[in-house]
Amino acid sequence: MPQKIAFLASSTPVAQTARAALIGRYGNVAPEQAEVIVALGGDGFMLQTLHETQSLPAPVYGMNRGTIGFLMNTYAESDLRDRLEAAEEAEINPLSMRATHEDGRVSDALALNEVALLRQGPQAAKLQITVDGRLRMQELVCDGALVATPAGSTAYNYSAHGPILPIEADVLALTAVAAFRPRRWRGALLPKTATVRFDVLEPGKRPVMADADGTSYRDVIAVEIRSEPSIIHKILFDPGHGLEERLISEQFT
Repeated sequence: MPQKIAFLASSTPVAQTARAALIGRYGNVAPEQAEVIVALGGDGFMLQTLHETQSLPAPVYGMNRGTIGFLMNTYAESDLRDRLEAAEEAEINPLSMRATHEDGRVSDALALNEVALLRQGPQAAKLQITVDGRLRMQELVCDGALVATPAGSTAYNYSAHGPILPIEADVLALTAVAAFRPRRWRGALLPKTATVRFDVLEPGKRPVMADADGTSYRDVIAVEIRSEPSIIHKILFDPGHGLEERLISEQFT
């Protein structure tokens, strides 16, 4: 049963109040010393916590003190150590993004949910898509396109009418956002090992930005995306409410 718990919380009053109450019951250690890290907030804070603690061995258990909580467990102050002991663990790999900007700069980022390319101005984006070095689409005219992990398939990907992916599936979703030409093109399922490259056509007239889990990189002309198997994030869920079950349930609501 875990004894050393690190409590992290978003800046909202409700999350900070919960953190103070839990520390009063269970104590608190630094994340580097923790057996388990408990994140208090919504899904956005959970993603932030996973990114910030990816080099640490402790798994992360989220409790919902935000507005969206797909990655979070129900909040309760009692019996926390028992819940942590019984929790189910899911392992996920992030996406690695390398974006080349119009001025020649290169930006690298990791994303647990998705990497998205989005039009930056009033005109639709024009994108060329290459998968594993093979040109697959000469021109996609759209508001944007994204590559999503199974864990992120219920987020922006699902809102853009992309598929929900089982957490153990070794695939990525490539989904168009408001595709104009080819009209209503919905995207593709790709092997998890695939490297996807987007080249921006007419970047001066149709500027595009890249977004990795909510962090934006403007004026990109090319973006390469692949799964990063060397990084493993461990997330804990209450029994019967694991990520696999949540992904299945989401399709029947």
